[in-house]
Amino acid sequence: MNYALEDQNRRMLRARDAMDRTFAEQLDIPALAGIAHVSEAHFIRTFSATFGETPHRYLQRRRVERAMFLLRNTDLSVTEICYRVGFSSLGTFSRTFTAIVGEPPSRHRGRGPIPPIPGCFVMSWTRPTRPTCQ
Repeated sequence: MNYALEDQNRRMLRARDAMDRTFAEQLDIPALAGIAHVSEAHFIRTFSATFGETPHRYLQRRRVERAMFLLRNTDLSVTEICYRVGFSSLGTFSRTFTAIVGEPPSRHRGRGPIPPIPGCFVMSWTRPTRPTCQ
C-alpha cells in the first residue's frame, strides 16, 4: 500500500470514528470533511470507496445497530429508542430498521434479551489476525 492511500484511509477512519462517537446527532458532512482534510464532495466519494457505503447509509446502519441493542436490553419504548439513536421520525426509523434488519422493531424486541457472550469468544473474535504472505 502506498503512503498516499494509507494516509487517506487513516483520515477516513478518523472521520468514521467521529461519526461513531456522535451517531445520535445530525450528520455534519462539512465537519467530517474537515476532520478528513478534504472537500465535502471528495469526502463523500472517498468514504464510499473506502467503506463501501455512503456516510449517510453508514450512520443509519450505526443507529439501527444501537437501536437493536436497546430494543432487546431495555424497557424503553420504540419511540424513545427512535429519538435516542438520532432518528427524528418514527416512520423513517421503522422503515430504515426493517430495511436493514429484515423485521420491524417490535418483532425484533420480541426475540428477548441478548444472551451473554463468553469471554473466550469475544477474545478470539477481536484478536487481530496475522497478515498472510502472498
